[in-house]
Amino acid sequence: MNVSAILAEKGASVFTLKSNINIMDAVRALRENKVGALVVSDDGTSIDGILSERDIVRGVAEQGAPCLDRKVGDLMTRNVVTCTEDATVSDLMELMTQGRFRHLPVVRGDALVGIVSIGDIVKRRIADVEREAEDIRSYIATA
Repeated sequence: MNVSAILAEKGASVFTLKSNINIMDAVRALRENKVGALVVSDDGTSIDGILSERDIVRGVAEQGAPCLDRKVGDLMTRNVVTCTEDATVSDLMELMTQGRFRHLPVVRGDALVGIVSIGDIVKRRIADVEREAEDIRSYIATA
């Protein structure tokens, strides 16, 4: 199973925000969109960074409440790890485990085309395991 199949199932829409938005507005966008991270893109297609709940918590822990008035560009993760549509679930699990992050933007060339989360990966992996178990049960029942 690869990323293109995951995006075909869940959709390829990605919630983005601009780097000049303040953190409190970003927090509202996370809540409104029910996501744990937003891709930062000033032009809507290139990836300038990613802002996760973890980035915000780190900022508040270090700077206190005034952090919420800062700009997204001040807190976002700039060196964003991405994947392509042909990456496999195993590839994603390895990247996310090694990098200790839960959201992975999907690119085609330099353009943002989707995002996958750890939840998407777990859901796909559970479905694969359940299918394999059913295949084994069917095989045993016919043997």
